[in-house]
Amino acid sequence: MGCEIKTHHLLLCKIKTSMLRNTIKDLATKLLNSSPDFETIKNTVDEIHKHYLETTNISDYREGMQYNAAVPTASGKALSLNHAAACLLDYHRTAKFLKGMVALIREKQQQHPNETIHIFYAGCGPYAPFVTLVAPLFEASEVQFAVLEINPDSIKMAEKLVKSLDLAAYVTNFYNADAVTFQIPDAKKYHILFSETLDALLYRESYVPILWNMLPQLSENCELIPNNVIVKASLTYPQKEGEDTRKEKEVATILDVRKAVNSSDGSKALPETFEGVTINLAGDERYHTMIIDTKVHVCKDIWLTRNESSLSIPFEMEIVYPLDAPNVTFFYQLKPSVELKLQN
Repeated sequence: MGCEIKTHHLLLCKIKTSMLRNTIKDLATKLLNSSPDFETIKNTVDEIHKHYLETTNISDYREGMQYNAAVPTASGKALSLNHAAACLLDYHRTAKFLKGMVALIREKQQQHPNETIHIFYAGCGPYAPFVTLVAPLFEASEVQFAVLEINPDSIKMAEKLVKSLDLAAYVTNFYNADAVTFQIPDAKKYHILFSETLDALLYRESYVPILWNMLPQLSENCELIPNNVIVKASLTYPQKEGEDTRKEKEVATILDVRKAVNSSDGSKALPETFEGVTINLAGDERYHTMIIDTKVHVCKDIWLTRNESSLSIPFEMEIVYPLDAPNVTFFYQLKPSVELKLQN
């Protein structure tokens, strides 16, 4: 009798797991096929989040400093368990990263027919969404993931969620390590590097140091998601009566990440700062504000536009005349902290 009860229980667990995996697959497919309509995207991501909450019991981890404090890396910080989980609810980011990832996998399948596509996922958080949403859309023979996360609580939860969705066959390794210094085993085999480790203005998080470390290790044909981040400055003019919108002009690229990390060959130490960019505000024209935009190129023609995501929220500064100093210089600092700095 005991064996029959145990067998029955295992069968029910297997059925439940299969149903959950199919539900997530259906929701991921819906998100892939969603129009730009925000309500459709929001409702779909909220439904995914509800299932992830129930499966991981992450609500039990709301209290406690260790679940809410950022984790220091060799350069920058990694998000806490709770803050990393909340990234799923950055709706357009989740939808566009998913579309970019799936499109890139399919492109790699065309370039490498009959090969398994290998993906290295740096900074997965507790939900590892670009495993748990992507893997159900493919067979395990088609895609394989290696997953890295510095936060031990997040990596444990990600592993639990992957197993609960019966996706363990898709993941070759779970690494609990710092992506800023990690040496990737058999690095040349990977077709895609995914690293969602960034914030607006590239503040605090380790996207740039991770690329500095990892890109030289990988094949030159390895693709990156997000493909690039560009920080740009624009100036706006005072809005005149009768104008529906204020006029602005782009005046400088403060940081193009892919260009900045091109000098990394695996032997050079991460610099303390990248070269600064100076903007001159003197002249005949008078401006109202300066806007600093974070332009996130996800993949192909997929971009996160201004205010579409927490990653692309602009920073705006009023310009007051007469000018105390005609020049402002921006530079991106990597040590001792990761942030965009301004000097007059």
